[in-house]
Amino acid sequence: MNSDKKVFISIGALSALVIGFLFWLIYFKESAGVESNTWVYYLPSVNALLNSITATFLVLGYVFIKRNRITTHRNFMLAATLTSALFLISYITYHHYKGDTIFTAEGLIRPIYFFILISHILLSIVQVPLILSTLYLAASKNYVKHRKIAKITFPIWLYVSVTGVLIFIILKLFNPA
Repeated sequence: MNSDKKVFISIGALSALVIGFLFWLIYFKESAGVESNTWVYYLPSVNALLNSITATFLVLGYVFIKRNRITTHRNFMLAATLTSALFLISYITYHHYKGDTIFTAEGLIRPIYFFILISHILLSIVQVPLILSTLYLAASKNYVKHRKIAKITFPIWLYVSVTGVLIFIILKLFNPA
């Protein structure tokens, strides 16, 4: 088996573990519980900020690759990866203590919210192996394949980052505390 195939199998296995862990964490694990005035309640705001920064880095990375500024592009994409990783750590921490967030708002916002949420969740599942594969192909200097998969990864990653912020805003505006 060639090394690329081994790497992609590893990426698939790691992605399945991450996604499985997150599913268990959010829907099956009992929350650790937390006082209502602790630092944990600031994490959704931190997550929205990290998603906003990630989206900004992604767009800047895209702009710089279009201008053939490869080093700057690489730096912005690595920064987007870092802010996404920090988001994941913060997200896991929040859901460890708080558990699942229930959306209780009624009216037109309800189907809009669930459409955004479900598409966000489904694409975030796809995004994990795509990001890892895109990074691997760039690191291994396989720029032809990197470019092909990045054309798929970029819009999904950007959508997930932006809808993460939208979900936060909708929850803040429409979900009673």
